[in-house]
Amino acid sequence: MERHGVRRFYSASEVLELVTAQDGQNEERYSSDPDTADTDEEEDFIEGIDKLHDITGNIVEEKDGDLNEDDEEDNNGVVAGASRGRKRSREGPASKRRGKRSETHVDTQVKWKTEKETDHLLHPPLHFCPKRTPGVQLPLSNTEIPSPSELFKLFFDQATIKTLCENTNKNAAKNLAAGKKFRWTDVTANEMYAYIGLTLYMGLMKRPQLKDFWRTTTAFQVSYPGKVMSRDRFLNIHTNVHMSNPEDDAVNDQKKGTPDYDPLHRLRPLYDSLRVACKALYHPRKNLSVDERMVATKAKIGLKQYIKSKPTKWGIKLFVLSDTTGYTTDFHIYTGRSTQKTGKGLSFDAVMSLINKDYLGSGYHIYCDNFYTSPALFCHLHKLGFGACGTFRNSRVGVPKTTKNALTKKSPRGSIRWLREGPLIFVKWMDTREVSVCSTVHTAFKGDAVRRVGKAGGQHQVLYVPVPSAVRDYNCFMGGVDLSDQLIGSYTSWRKCKKWYKTVLHIFIDIAVTNSYLIHKEMCAQLEQKAPKHQAFQEQLTVALCGVEPQAAPTTSYRHLPVAIFEGASVEDKATKGRRKCKLCGKCTPFMCEACKLPLCVIVDRNCHKDFHSSSGHAKK
Repeated sequence: MERHGVRRFYSASEVLELVTAQDGQNEERYSSDPDTADTDEEEDFIEGIDKLHDITGNIVEEKDGDLNEDDEEDNNGVVAGASRGRKRSREGPASKRRGKRSETHVDTQVKWKTEKETDHLLHPPLHFCPKRTPGVQLPLSNTEIPSPSELFKLFFDQATIKTLCENTNKNAAKNLAAGKKFRWTDVTANEMYAYIGLTLYMGLMKRPQLKDFWRTTTAFQVSYPGKVMSRDRFLNIHTNVHMSNPEDDAVNDQKKGTPDYDPLHRLRPLYDSLRVACKALYHPRKNLSVDERMVATKAKIGLKQYIKSKPTKWGIKLFVLSDTTGYTTDFHIYTGRSTQKTGKGLSFDAVMSLINKDYLGSGYHIYCDNFYTSPALFCHLHKLGFGACGTFRNSRVGVPKTTKNALTKKSPRGSIRWLREGPLIFVKWMDTREVSVCSTVHTAFKGDAVRRVGKAGGQHQVLYVPVPSAVRDYNCFMGGVDLSDQLIGSYTSWRKCKKWYKTVLHIFIDIAVTNSYLIHKEMCAQLEQKAPKHQAFQEQLTVALCGVEPQAAPTTSYRHLPVAIFEGASVEDKATKGRRKCKLCGKCTPFMCEACKLPLCVIVDRNCHKDFHSSSGHAKK
């Protein structure tokens, strides 16, 4: 599209064709009705268990005929700060259903090594070869800094908005035909952008209900939404907004229970285009993180998950790939069983669905938490040319089970134990509790230290504790998705919706806004310009999308007249009561300016009031 008659900004699909080949990975298709998804698998995911990698039976490790209590304690609280470190007890029928695994034996010949023993990588370090230059991509990298609305419209381009308008109009016609009563005229692209702008406005200006933004009989009234769109028009668009063709929805719903059913059909048009735009406009840097994101909803759908440890306990789960800036590079919505399973577990499939060598290149370092970390996944990533690092569970299949020279609860802070198995290194470090990390890109110990406060000699002192490089880098690079969630949560456009797909639509909007802000921030840094704050960016974007400039409040006209400082004094006090030092000459005066409230002389031979208000440096109110 042409802007200002000079710059042309391409759509996301055009940008992707310019800079890279089309992603060769096909979209996932799903076989089952989400309402009848596999109960065992859903239950495992809720508990954070990957049954192909985790040992889920009742396991007893023998050491001189007794259970090793220290190892059991490690399994219960495996990692400090991990998000999915819960252990699930399998008793009764569940244990019989799962059974035991042959990999649970203890190798009595292997022992954990200490930081004093030398470790070397058994393979050359990975060479970082991205497919494109990391950072902002063409055509943005060859232009001046675009406005917030221009950036946002690269994610929600004209083709996307046209599709959204067409399907919203079809859905409104369907609802009118069903007998619902409301006034409707076809929504236009400008109205749809204004609707999105108002949802962003509502994320900045909180109100209990949508109608409160148009109320005029309250002390907390706001005037801006009424200038953009009437209340009824906004509510009608909000009620009928739809991403897919309602006729195609009906056809898809008839396929429930068959391999052709797509549980994400109502999201597909925007879901696919947004993912393409996220990958096309920005190429991530070397360190990536994989984690989950929860879209809060209590709708009665099979996609909904319950995760006890999450702040948002009920919702739709997204697997997200992000770099250290918080930019959402790619994401997938979890729907349950898939016809394209690799047979290597949910956590394996989740990571591999986001890691595409044809798009990313090679030499990237992938960081993940203990739900995803497994020797099978890390070895596979290593073969593809990706490094990997993540916290791990002691119960995971393939993790060393030996207890020789292992850490115990009495091990001093800073103690390190490690084992190397081919490209994999397993490191355990004692902080306030035991931390377990697996990596294919680190050695055991490089002499690094971390600052801690602890008791020494009966007093609190600053201590420098040895730390493995894998733990240090994990803490440094794992927070990309968390940073993205924080930015999205600060000024979210999300509001409670009866339809689950409308909730996801608002998350799509938030992802586009946050990614636009991060691109704008990076471009400002490249040109050595000061970037606006997150709130200021969203305010500018909101005004541009709504198409109505805010009007400044009318200023009150003050009369700069000399008046007595003190009124009502007695006859004998009139000459002295309330006198103050003049602002200009410093002599006492009983007069002041009515508007400025400053003491100023007004006498025959000295008119400081006139001199003060006629001076060039005085800014009149």
